[in-house]
Formats: sequence, structure tokens, C-alpha cells
Amino acid sequence: MERLSREIAAGVRERRRALGLTQQDLAELAGVSERFVRFVEQGKSSVQLDALGAVLDALGLELRVATRGSAR
Repeated sequence: MERLSREIAAGVRERRRALGLTQQDLAELAGVSERFVRFVEQGKSSVQLDALGAVLDALGLELRVATRGSAR
């Protein structure tokens, strides 16, 4: 779970910066608090999935679940 949190954090931060958005801008677009955006970008594992979904939507990103190469 820690690896997933880091990957989400990096993806959100990179996309936000690429779009020229501040954390406050993103928070307003997603309808969440700036504090929540900071938590996502810090990889906090306790973020709420529905709010995370709103942040990803605002950035034009999606979260996918896929089978790992050797997983059954």
C-alpha cells in the first residue's frame, strides 16, 4: 500500500504542476480542501477514496486496478 500511495502522490503532483495549478487551484477544482491535496501529494495512506477520485478527475487522471505480472 505504501508503494501505491507514493505512486499516486507523484502522479498527482507531476500532473498538477504540468497544468500550472497550485494546490489551492486543484482543491477548488476538485471540491476538496487544500489540506487534502497536500495529504495526497505527501502519500498519506489515510485519504478517502471518493475525495481522491475527485482530485484525479480534476486532473484528467484515472486510477486503474490491474493484475500484477506474477499475481494469481
